[in-house]
Amino acid sequence: MRALAALAVIALVVPAAAAPCEDANAAIMAVMRDSAAGWTARDLDRFMAVYAEDATFVVGDGVIRGKAAIAARYAPRFAPEAAAKRGALSFEQMAFRPIDPSHALLVARYRLKVAGAADQTGPTSLLFEKQREGWKIVADHSS
Repeated sequence: MRALAALAVIALVVPAAAAPCEDANAAIMAVMRDSAAGWTARDLDRFMAVYAEDATFVVGDGVIRGKAAIAARYAPRFAPEAAAKRGALSFEQMAFRPIDPSHALLVARYRLKVAGAADQTGPTSLLFEKQREGWKIVADHSS
């Protein structure tokens, strides 16, 4: 009888535990699609909306700290004369790992489709934090 009761509890708990992970994954992929749409539409604010104010961005020569500094690094790609080279951005999820209820790791492949050129593609590892405004990137390492 106890074994049956234990199985009943497990059956109720396991699906409930899976839902938050699936919700986080869906929510994070939604903000990533919106960010990519911002890139493609030449809307720097929309592209950057996914970043937390205190985000860090790993680059070849160090770490950029803060959303404003990250935006400044991207700003030249949003200038009118750079539009043809910026292309259309998309992300393909490769792995998703919830860390705790307010943090998750997304590993994805970014793809830039630029007319008349080979696609630019590479991996990105993004640490997300659920903040009051929604899921935000707190650490970005893209190659």
